Amino acid sequence: MTVPEELRQAVRTLSRTLDATPASIWMAAHARVLQALSGETEVTIGCMDASGTWPCELDLGLGSWHALVSAARIRQVQAHAERAGGPQAGQPPASGTYEVVLSTHHDEDSELAEGLVLGVSLRGAAGDALSLRYRRNVLDEGAALRIAGYHLAALRHLVAEPEADPADADLVGLDERRFQLEQLAGPERPRPQRRFHELFEERVRQHPERIAAVQDAREWTYAELNARANRVARALLARGLRAEDIVAVVAERDLEWMAAVIGIFKAGGAYLPLEPHFPADRIARTLTRAGARVVLSEGGSTTTLDVALDGMSAVTRLLFEDIEAEGHAADDLGMDVQPDQLAYVYFTSGSTGEPKGAMCEHDGMLNHLYAKIEDLGIGPGDVVAQSAPQCFDISLWQLVSALLVGGRTLIVEQDSILDVERFVDTVKRGEVAVFQVVPSYLDAVVAYLDGKPRALPHLRCVSATGEALKRELVRRWFDVMPNVKLVNAYGLTETSDDTNHEVMSAAPAGGSVPLGPPIPNVRIHIVDEQQRLVPLGAPGEIAFSGVCVGRGYINDPERTAQSYFTDPYVAGSRLYRAGDYGRWSPDGKLEYMGRRDNQVKISGFRIEIGDIENALLRVPGVRDGAVVVGESAGQSKFLVAFYSGNRPLEVDEIRNGMATRVPGYMVPSAYRWQESLPLTGNGKIDRKALTRIAGEVVPETGAATEALSATEQRLAEAWATVLGLPAGRIGRQDSFFALGGTSLSAVKLAVLLKRAVSIKDIMQTPVLADLATLLEASSLTGAAVPSAPRAAGAAAEPDSMAPVGGPVANPTRYP
Repeated sequence: MTVPEELRQAVRTLSRTLDATPASIWMAAHARVLQALSGETEVTIGCMDASGTWPCELDLGLGSWHALVSAARIRQVQAHAERAGGPQAGQPPASGTYEVVLSTHHDEDSELAEGLVLGVSLRGAAGDALSLRYRRNVLDEGAALRIAGYHLAALRHLVAEPEADPADADLVGLDERRFQLEQLAGPERPRPQRRFHELFEERVRQHPERIAAVQDAREWTYAELNARANRVARALLARGLRAEDIVAVVAERDLEWMAAVIGIFKAGGAYLPLEPHFPADRIARTLTRAGARVVLSEGGSTTTLDVALDGMSAVTRLLFEDIEAEGHAADDLGMDVQPDQLAYVYFTSGSTGEPKGAMCEHDGMLNHLYAKIEDLGIGPGDVVAQSAPQCFDISLWQLVSALLVGGRTLIVEQDSILDVERFVDTVKRGEVAVFQVVPSYLDAVVAYLDGKPRALPHLRCVSATGEALKRELVRRWFDVMPNVKLVNAYGLTETSDDTNHEVMSAAPAGGSVPLGPPIPNVRIHIVDEQQRLVPLGAPGEIAFSGVCVGRGYINDPERTAQSYFTDPYVAGSRLYRAGDYGRWSPDGKLEYMGRRDNQVKISGFRIEIGDIENALLRVPGVRDGAVVVGESAGQSKFLVAFYSGNRPLEVDEIRNGMATRVPGYMVPSAYRWQESLPLTGNGKIDRKALTRIAGEVVPETGAATEALSATEQRLAEAWATVLGLPAGRIGRQDSFFALGGTSLSAVKLAVLLKRAVSIKDIMQTPVLADLATLLEASSLTGAAVPSAPRAAGAAAEPDSMAPVGGPVANPTRYP
């Protein structure tokens, strides 16, 4: 590629002004390109000229092109001096004809992978020609030409504004910008100009007697569900509900819950889910933050709600059974609900210790429902399993998507979720066509089906979400279920749930599973810190645009302003910056690359570490604290709390204190007292050091001093396999959950023991010796033992699950 004459002349002029060689200027431009392609601020360039080869380390954080060129010049002089025996002899030529080759290595996860893949050659005093050498198995000609264009763009910015920050250079040209904005966007697809509940009402008129929803032995037809929802809506309106008023629902996952959600939509209110067994403090703070005026509940679900509402006179509690007794009319209301009207609010963990409520509108909700229907193949008569907890946003599409096409919702009972075999039985018996789980639970399902193959004739598609889906798990899924599609789904609560679907009929060829392309009417930009598009294949922050983007966080303008913006590329669109990092694959699919903040995902739940730390610091006796993620061999990710204080506290003392403030899935699994927490050079808590320690955490055990019986030894070995611990460190009085067990690992343990004991047994009888007694009873009877009476200190009855396979909230052990 010939470098334009005016650019070569500008390089010559600037080299004299800065007293630097043209090669130093080109090296600085090359460094900026490498920064954009790699996402790193410190890069190493391999340089070669007539005197030999040498490395050049450059820091893009120096603040200006001038400083970067000077650093390149100094390193160039040093390299020549080192080879020539002295600074004068080693001076590089300032003019004349010479060649400098700049090359780079990239890590195995980048587009420029597999070793040395890119060489940039400059010929002439000011770089008369620019040549790229590249590996064709990694880059194609189009990619190479784009990269050459990035070099020219960086150089133009450098010579025009030498005192500017190199990060300010926009490398993406007009053609590539157009491609990213138009070709990589989700397809434009018209949606019905009505709200979900109006489309549901149309289905009611078409087939009123068709079964709409099933829960255990209960069934409601479309007409019955609609009538119930209409009575809920009228009860709300009778109490003065206005458009977009927040209506909280504190109820179990049952048919009444389903009717309440639809009824809120019909009345023009906004649905806010809360689980019945959340701590009262959490419920009260959520209701206050949301400004909820009404709470719908049912008998048996009001224990913590009653405590939460004590003193909240502005909030009205309304029971489902009371609504039915009031005798409201059951016909449709015909309320005018606009497409941009607020549909629901889901609260997620907040970094300040206060949860934040993401607001989403009807248009975004409906677009997502239709994307699920289309990509998962939901049709008339199909059964969709509803298995996620109420406070997890995927619960909504699971609950209502089938109703748009004349299908059926199956609300899966909690006991079935806790037992993989029962879950698979439920899928078969309920003729389920579609279900969605977190990958960790899918792993347990695959393990079960591998050991006990089952025909599931109605199952056509399974979706995985909430955690990274590994290619090996995908391969194993198709080994046991070759004719059932698997969809990797990705999205955020703030973006009306999932925005990307990767629909698979076989394991992907690469080493990772992509997130897939955007769903219809959704745009995704990969941007840098200045909100500019990054080069194709380069890492950047994932930003969402289009109908999917919600309004922001309810009654929280400060945190809304930090994440929600006006889309600079699409007029009239909102933009949400997720904090997730990713890149575009060569075939136009989104690839996930992790996060760069204190937000983590544990068993599908999105958790802000700051929220947990806030609760930890409120425990009496804790002076300072920090929470990080641990992951030892054989275990899923778990939370580890480090704290300082006058003395180590009893683990149950800390757990119980935190359980009164945050949901169970946010209570750490392990606790480590330290006299003082490690600090970085600038006096902040050294989280990297704590993460290293957390990776080596082995929960405290009761040193196995007593000999174990044969059954206890068998059980200890199974625990060791599931928990990633040495079997020799597990004693008779050790608790499964105190050693780091979760509801997911309890599922895996039950599968490993071939259901000789149930998951419920493990939850209620977590001590090794006690569980071994049950295991022996199972061996004697030849069948799974009945549920055991609860042992002292055992886990309470689970009150909720994460997306199938996630954590069980209970007062003894939380993931």
